[in-house]
Order: sequence, then structure tokens, then C-alpha cells
Amino acid sequence: MSKKTIIFLFLLLLLPVILYFLWPSDESRIKKLFREGARAIEQEHIDEVMEKVSFNYLDDYGLSYLYIKEGMERVFQKMNDIKIEYENLDIVVKEKTATAEVDVRVVATIGSETGYILGDLPNPVHMKFTLEKERTKWLVTKTEGLPVWW
Repeated sequence: MSKKTIIFLFLLLLLPVILYFLWPSDESRIKKLFREGARAIEQEHIDEVMEKVSFNYLDDYGLSYLYIKEGMERVFQKMNDIKIEYENLDIVVKEKTATAEVDVRVVATIGSETGYILGDLPNPVHMKFTLEKERTKWLVTKTEGLPVWW
């Protein structure tokens, strides 16, 4: 065999190993979803927020994808300088579904008043998100723990 053939075969065998170590895990994809989603809300980019939500979204409050989008548009009209803090992100992945539990605080300005609108310093709101994997992308399909007034 020629040197070119040996190098080609070596690279062909090495490629799956490289992909395995470089391909992001489901857990890291979900963490990225939360990081990007929080940033999109802070920047008030409704389309970027809704990219993280499944069209099949339905929660115990009867909210669907369209209700979430309309609600976020109203929130962005009323509030400014939104800051989202989250901690204790716990992710459990089971094949094509996952749950993510997280403690959340949201600070925003309404008019001239700034303060916590979700949770507070000693008591963050504990939320649970249900996600489904659609192709290679994780999307939120259900949310629990969000106050009813939201």
C-alpha cells in the first residue's frame, strides 16, 4: 500500500473518534439553550426566544406557542432592562426527552421602578422545563412553576 492510502485509512478511522469527542452532548446543548434564551429575553429579541420553544408547546396553564409569543411581546412592551439570573440547573436526559430544573430570578424596570419581578434574592422561583429533541435541536415543550400572573 502507498503512504497516501495508509494516511487516508488512518484518517478515516480517526474521524469517528474525533467527532465523538468534539460533538456536543445533549446536556451541553440544553445548557446552551438556556444561556441563549436568557440572553435573547434580556435583549428583547422575540424571534430568538421563540426559536427555543416547540410549536407543540402546551403546559398545565393552557398556554401554547402562540400565547407564549403574545405574552412575551406584552412583557417586552411593559418592561425594560430585563436581567435574568439562574442557578442550580439540573438536567436529566432520557433519549428524545429531557427535564431541566432551575432556580430563577428576574429583575426588570417597569416605568421608573426597578426590582424583582420573578423571585427575589433569598427565594428564587424553582421552575421545571420539559424539552424534546427535534432532529438535533432541543426545544421547550412545557414549563412548570411559573407564577399564574406571568
